[in-house]
Formats: sequence, structure tokens, C-alpha cells
Amino acid sequence: MLLEYQHYLMAHRLRALLGGRLTPTALLSLPEYASRRIMRQDLARQMITRASPPEAMKSLDRLTDELMFGFWLNPGEVTAFLRAAIRQGSHPALGEPQAFAQLLSSSERARLGEDGVERVCRYYLTCLHLASPGVDPHALEHIFERLEAAVPPLFADELQSPSETVPAQ
Repeated sequence: MLLEYQHYLMAHRLRALLGGRLTPTALLSLPEYASRRIMRQDLARQMITRASPPEAMKSLDRLTDELMFGFWLNPGEVTAFLRAAIRQGSHPALGEPQAFAQLLSSSERARLGEDGVERVCRYYLTCLHLASPGVDPHALEHIFERLEAAVPPLFADELQSPSETVPAQ
């Protein structure tokens, strides 16, 4: 769950950086995210068992959008996001590791170190390549192999206890 929340944080930061139509809803704290994630899971379970009220699909879609659930690992979501980002003029953070690294706080960068920052950037920028299967049918398999080999560590400030935070430099 913590890695999922960290993925949410990174998607939120990237969407906030790009702004415009990509601007996300308000940032959820970890407890808020967990609560909504449980709600989404319950709705999905109800839909599978067909015990869901008629408005359940709309609620499930709303929660999926709010949580940016699957944002990084869903090729359809990545493709739609990149198309929207390109329509808005794109951004260097969508392809340049140094620009993407600016999404990390100074304490996160300090905690990760240079190699860790590089690993995090490589992971998330590889996720953005999930939009490429339309070009190369074998691309998706290779991309998931790269992702599995590069899962980032937990690093987000919001996941650290107060005694573990590194002072801003």
C-alpha cells in the first residue's frame, strides 16, 4: 500500500507540474488515500458479485480518477495522459531525468542519494514508455521487465516518521 501511495504522490506531483486540464484534485494524505482505496476496493468487489447499486460504476470511476489508481502501470492511462500533456505543450519532466528529479523534495533527494534519484527517475520515466506498444508489439513485455528490475524504494516525505526526515538543504 505504501508503494501504491508513493506512486499516487508522484502522479499527483507530475500532474500538478503540468497543470491545465491535467491538474489533479487536492492531495490526499496517506489515511485519506487508504480510506478511499478501501472504498474503491469495496465497490469493485460489489460489482464483481453483482451486489452493487446502479451508481456504483460512476463512484468507482470517480475514485479511480481521484486516486489516479493504476496511473503509472496502465498503458491506456499513460497514453491518455501523454496525449493530454502533449496537447498542452508537453514538459521536460516527461523525458528528461534531471527535470523529472525536480518532482522530488530536497529531503527525498538527500535520502535517496544520487543513485537512488537516478533509479526513481528511470522507473517513472520507463512507466511513461508504456504508451509505446502501439508502435512495437513486443515493447510492453520489455518495458514491464525493465520496471520489475527497477522498482523504486520508499522515499516520499509523507511516508517518513518525523524522526527520519532529513532537514532541507
